[in-house]
Amino acid sequence: MPTTPVTTELLGEHPELSHIDVGREVSGSWIRGGDGLIGFGVRARTTVTGKNRFNDARAWWKSQLASYDIRNNVRGSGTGPVLFASFAFNDDQPTELIVPEIVVGRKNGESWITWFGSDAHPELSAVSAPTSHPRITWREGSLQDSVWKSRVADAVKRIKTGALDKVVLARDVNADSDSPMDIRAIIHNLESKYPSTWVFTVAGLVGATPELLARLSKALVTSRVLAGTIRMTGDEAKDLALAGSLAKSSKDLEEHEYAVRSVADALAPYCSSTNVPEAPFVLHLANVMHLATDVTGVVNESAVPVDIFTVISSLHPSAAVCGTPTEVARGLIAELEGMNRNRYAGPVGWVDARGDGEMGIALRCGLLSEDARSVRLFAGCGIVAGSVPEDELAESQAKLSPMRTALETL
Repeated sequence: MPTTPVTTELLGEHPELSHIDVGREVSGSWIRGGDGLIGFGVRARTTVTGKNRFNDARAWWKSQLASYDIRNNVRGSGTGPVLFASFAFNDDQPTELIVPEIVVGRKNGESWITWFGSDAHPELSAVSAPTSHPRITWREGSLQDSVWKSRVADAVKRIKTGALDKVVLARDVNADSDSPMDIRAIIHNLESKYPSTWVFTVAGLVGATPELLARLSKALVTSRVLAGTIRMTGDEAKDLALAGSLAKSSKDLEEHEYAVRSVADALAPYCSSTNVPEAPFVLHLANVMHLATDVTGVVNESAVPVDIFTVISSLHPSAAVCGTPTEVARGLIAELEGMNRNRYAGPVGWVDARGDGEMGIALRCGLLSEDARSVRLFAGCGIVAGSVPEDELAESQAKLSPMRTALETL
């Protein structure tokens, strides 16, 4: 069967990833602290739906790889052809899979480019400065604030009956623009303000997630768990005191423990050893602080290889975005949330030809309309027995602020 050449070569100096232009639209990104991947154009694209969507995504990616003649002169994670994927939270919604025509990568000071075809790689230039700035207007989402708070109160009552330990309730808000919003400018704004997050875009979903669902590289798997949040004030002394209170908060520690346990339990069947720190650390972002734990494991050697699809299918949905017990929490979300999550809170990231990759949880994000003139923003909060509806609303507003700021500064 004829195959298409896919070549990867080292690059010299070039603009920041979010500023690169190759004369094609951005089709995928995964950037943190200047490193990562950005894709341009679309070589292949499909959607998968249903309970087997992780297996179906793997099968489709393997079928694409079978038609490539891979000429990788760089090696290493993220080099060669790359699949960008954005999985739906629920299995009845479409998952988006995109193979870009061109991918530029950067890691630890080394840069590379991957492209399809036998011609030389395209020239890279810097993005031109925008000539117009859209005017953004805001409108309510699926539920009014007062209604959403009452749903949180209903969830707390259900938890206190012992029906479940935790549930994550999300909400949305909508933004409209008087002209198309530039996704590259949104990426740049997010990267500039939130360099310690993973800035992503796949098929119109764009955001800056602080939560790494799974990284698989040479049999080492890592998952960053976030649960327990407090809003920052901008005053260094006050924020230091708030960080201390967060680290001692019984409500937030309880919420965090459920999330960490769900991840560790999900990884255990695939790992010969796992490491779960005894206590979380406080992760400082530009707008909020989180309780955070990095869970790591060494993947078993087995007859059936474990790839990133295996890992995320086991991890999703974690207690950090769903609750515990999982199926009870799922049922309560469907009953109380009042909206379709679409790809919010689903796995998002990239996979390479070896099955290694990085997948975050699609948080602090928005879903652009096809004409890029409107966008839905999402935020969710972990609800436990000690949750207070007014506090949870404030937390959700803090979690919406990264995307709100990115849009309002276009």
